[in-house]
Amino acid sequence: MSKTIMIVDDSASLRQVVSIALKGAGYETIEACDGKDALNKLTGKIHLIISDVNMPNMDGITFVKEVKKLPNYKFTPVIMLTTESQANKKAEGQAAGAKAWVVKPFQPATMLAAVSKLIMP
Repeated sequence: MSKTIMIVDDSASLRQVVSIALKGAGYETIEACDGKDALNKLTGKIHLIISDVNMPNMDGITFVKEVKKLPNYKFTPVIMLTTESQANKKAEGQAAGAKAWVVKPFQPATMLAAVSKLIMP
């Protein structure tokens, strides 16, 4: 059975690029346009979340904090995929519960390597 990954980003084109890479590697994907949309779509088993930091309505750091409050998703690994590369933002993301930080623009292979480290087959 394939693993399900949620992609949270306000850029439709970026969600599409990430989704194509993940589906090519055999994963199922669910897409959300911001943190609020993603929280509404959290149903069933999500094996990993890939989230942007800067989004309207609910930013990625707030979203991760909210996800970690939910018993079913408290241990779901999160990768932040963002243009933010400052150490203080990374620290904020880690404190919220993010397990990895991938800076845009990114190579799909780099992202897939991070995904494979966080999801056991």
